[in-house]
Amino acid sequence: MTAIAENLSVVRKRIEEACLRCGRNPSDVRLVGVTKTVPVERIREGVLAGITILGENYIQEARKKIELLSDMKVSWHFIGHLQSNKAAVAAECFDWVETVDRESLARELNRQVQKRGKRLSVLLQVNVGEEESKSGVSPGGLPDLFRAVSQYDGLIVRGLMTLPPYFDDPNAVRPYLRMLRQLLEQLREAASRPEELTELSMGMSNDFEVAIEEGSTLVRIGTALFGSRST
Repeated sequence: MTAIAENLSVVRKRIEEACLRCGRNPSDVRLVGVTKTVPVERIREGVLAGITILGENYIQEARKKIELLSDMKVSWHFIGHLQSNKAAVAAECFDWVETVDRESLARELNRQVQKRGKRLSVLLQVNVGEEESKSGVSPGGLPDLFRAVSQYDGLIVRGLMTLPPYFDDPNAVRPYLRMLRQLLEQLREAASRPEELTELSMGMSNDFEVAIEEGSTLVRIGTALFGSRST
């Protein structure tokens, strides 16, 4: 067994244990392998070990990797800040965009996917800590953004995503994760198609177990799978 395969086995076990602690079905939580700066050979190793969803932060880096790994059966999620002028590449290369944080981006993504005759699953990124250094709509601005994005036929709003404030103690992030879950519940109450709003992308290598306990359905794991990130 390779090192990445061993890491994947450990992470899956931790996901399962976190689910059992809070009475959830482990199959309801999906793992997104975060591959920012990870060489293609190691990504391939991870996919062969069983990773089925990959998350990339940078469009140009991702585009090259997607081309080189086109023979692998994997779903690609864009999880970084997306500039509107890169929407065409995102529409072409990705299955999901987790970081829609403004209507102008949604409008351009919709235009690009409709040109290609496809639909794109998206998550709305919420800046739950309202940190200036991070992207995302404010919690107060989320309802308006949801209404705006929902009007675009090429986009399917599947839920919410966040990058909460970082704490050394993972338990300290619970209030922010809980806030995101509550925001999703509020959207579902007002949505015309609440059955589509099922996803919460929250939790990374340092806090994914707490995130699962707070309702995460997509955990974005990089370091715990691939090791320390190279620069």
